[in-house]
Amino acid sequence: MAQGLDEIDIKILKHLQKHGRAQRNRLAEIVHLSVPSVSERMRKLEEKELITGYHAVLDSKRFKFDITAFVFVEVDGSENYPKFIEAATTEPEILECHSITGDGSHILKIRTENTASFENLLSQIQAWPGVSKSRSNVVLSSFKETAELPIENTFEPK
Repeated sequence: MAQGLDEIDIKILKHLQKHGRAQRNRLAEIVHLSVPSVSERMRKLEEKELITGYHAVLDSKRFKFDITAFVFVEVDGSENYPKFIEAATTEPEILECHSITGDGSHILKIRTENTASFENLLSQIQAWPGVSKSRSNVVLSSFKETAELPIENTFEPK
């Protein structure tokens, strides 16, 4: 079993991935347990850091963040790595920062208002210490975007 989870934990986690605001009494109905039992299981899942937060997913277009882009960045030398990570993680328009293999050392997921704000952010990134190269891909349209993990097959029921 993954992380000491049972089938009930998996059902709770699957439901919370789709419905993060689910009330505990609804979860209790789904898994056929009492509300205190579900609350205790959720507390344990949070303590194990299997649940790391509850978030609202906002429609970026409605908030006028019309540009989504992925920027591949090459950072020279390990001495610049901490400065790069600090800069990337404190910049609000950078939603994700991943260390990667292949073309570049990092990939950034960016959401900005328009092409002018994207160009400005890109100039800032290129000026960060150790950034030697960047390559950008602007998203034209998105068909799937999720943080849900397919966890149903990660455990073996008893």
